[in-house]
Amino acid sequence: MNKVYRLSFLFGLSASLVGMGNLQLVRAAGNDDLTNLPAPASKSDDDLSDAAPVAPVKPVEKAAPEKVLTNSEAADAHARLFTEGKFPSATTCAVCHPDHFREWSTSSHAYAQLSPVFNAMQATITKRTSSTNGDFCVRCHTQVGMQIKESVYMSNMDRSPTAREGITCIVCHRVTHNYGKVSGRTNIAEGTLFDPVYGPRDDSVLQMVIADPAKYKVVTTPGQNGRAIHTKAFKFDPIESSGFCGSCHDVNLLNGFRLEEAFSQFKNSPSNKTGTTCQDCHMGNIPGIKSGYAMAPAAIIGGIPTPDRKRTNHMFAGPDYSIVHPGLFPQNVKAQKLATMAEWLTFDDKGGWGTDAFENHLPANFTFPPRWKSIDDRYDARAIINDQNKLLNDLDLQRHQLLRHGYQLHTFDVVNNDTTHGLDFKIEVANATDGHGTPTGFDAERLVFLQVTVADATGKVVFQSGDRDPNGDVRDIHSDYVHNWELPRDEQLFSLQSKFITRNLRGGEREQVLAVSYSLDPLPYVRPETRSHVLAARTSSARKQARGLPPLSSRWADYHVDPAQLSGPGPYTVHVKMLSQMVPVNLIGEITRVGFDYSMSPREVAYRVASGARILWDKVVILDGSAQHLDWTPTQEEIMAPPEARPVLVLPRREEAKVIVPANSVATVP
Repeated sequence: MNKVYRLSFLFGLSASLVGMGNLQLVRAAGNDDLTNLPAPASKSDDDLSDAAPVAPVKPVEKAAPEKVLTNSEAADAHARLFTEGKFPSATTCAVCHPDHFREWSTSSHAYAQLSPVFNAMQATITKRTSSTNGDFCVRCHTQVGMQIKESVYMSNMDRSPTAREGITCIVCHRVTHNYGKVSGRTNIAEGTLFDPVYGPRDDSVLQMVIADPAKYKVVTTPGQNGRAIHTKAFKFDPIESSGFCGSCHDVNLLNGFRLEEAFSQFKNSPSNKTGTTCQDCHMGNIPGIKSGYAMAPAAIIGGIPTPDRKRTNHMFAGPDYSIVHPGLFPQNVKAQKLATMAEWLTFDDKGGWGTDAFENHLPANFTFPPRWKSIDDRYDARAIINDQNKLLNDLDLQRHQLLRHGYQLHTFDVVNNDTTHGLDFKIEVANATDGHGTPTGFDAERLVFLQVTVADATGKVVFQSGDRDPNGDVRDIHSDYVHNWELPRDEQLFSLQSKFITRNLRGGEREQVLAVSYSLDPLPYVRPETRSHVLAARTSSARKQARGLPPLSSRWADYHVDPAQLSGPGPYTVHVKMLSQMVPVNLIGEITRVGFDYSMSPREVAYRVASGARILWDKVVILDGSAQHLDWTPTQEEIMAPPEARPVLVLPRREEAKVIVPANSVATVP
């Protein structure tokens, strides 16, 4: 039988691939252009940079030199745009709401559009569906961008500042209607900063502030000196309801495919029956559980706080994490004033620029990019990077606590332990939350799995499951190394990642990384169903095989170690880790042909994704030969404990890749 090989494009090959091709790197010359960046390496046989772009790009015509604004002038121009435009930026809101802005700036909402993985994925899906998918994906991630009719293929460095803020302040606080489940198809009321906002309270405090301009130094009309402020704030009850979240967090395609079901799961959950809302668990004091709210000012105007009131947390910790340069994210007012996005990409934060250790031992002939020739600017940039990293660490703690409230290990049982029948043990994996499944939302791309090893008394590993291939993937059927028969499939892998099942245009079904129907000749289109998928109990184009855990449920992970593997000295030690990773590496391989924003290569994106995986639980059991039953149900103190430092991810080289299998068994291939 002929083998069909797929490109092991990330870590098994030494070639470094360039990102975005012509799609996002050929741009009009200007203050943000990338023409000053180093040229990409010469192409090799493995270089994907010559892949056809999703949309043709016209050659850039040389124009007369434009006046180059100073950073201060650019910041002033941006400030005028934010204040006078139709969609004020979050940086404008930060003037009076600094604490809200700080939390939001590092949230998944603020990262939604900046994510290079999302941008490449939505471009790939749109391309594979012959553009019939339209703005279906991107409109949830940049409602402002779609409302002002920006291209779905645009680089974030070309988007308007408010559009690249993703789910920014006005996306929630300028919604005037209760839309229900519309998969993100909501309308943002246009207006300047002076126009009304909508929230959970009336404007009694706002009117108190407006009535005392001498104290608060506020103005309510353009052209006056002072702090611009909203003239009205309307009480909008839906913003405190779970249905408001459901407008975006239940995603259904027009062909009936249910992509994300977080809100539907919640509506049928024990949590909903008790009156708990999404906000209670995700905007309260403790991420992941109903824990009440803080009491704090809603605004701090000129250093003067308004009266304390119910204060929601806008950090929105979730499974995602940033893989972009810290000069770009978290969203930062000072960072945006100091340098453009393109300029930040040339600042080597890993190389120590702006630190005494680097600057005091700088070689005389060291060359900096034009923006960073000044040592003062480098030190200013380093101070911003330090603040950014601290904020990312704060979010990482909340993410860790959130995930631990949901994903838990409850029981470890040894079923059999002898040299005749081998070793059998099982682990109970539980969903401890009562609000929705785990994973939820985009659960077909949420990788949550167990990594299990068994070692003899000398430390020699005799069994492993949940290990990674040289690309960073677990050994399921979407691993390039499994597909190419270089490694066996992990038969005992325990993973909670759901799978996309697509109906091929010529009949049959297949499991795919992306939910786009496969076709050898006809072009795939997203079109409305011609028959009732309710009566048929399925859609005709794509569906999901759900593998997550419903609320307050559990599932056992069963493991067997063959007697032939238990040849070393005892006692044996079982090491169990539970890991959460925002997306699998194979998704990066699936979307790499359209390229990645910010000049990131597929290798760089994939490594950062895999390196960001969080170890939620880490357990070690020494088997003494008898039956063992251990209760691993965590206490609240254990759940809230700070995470340990994330270890450096070391993946096996291609030539070193191997798997522990029984000596008398045959490796299984898909």
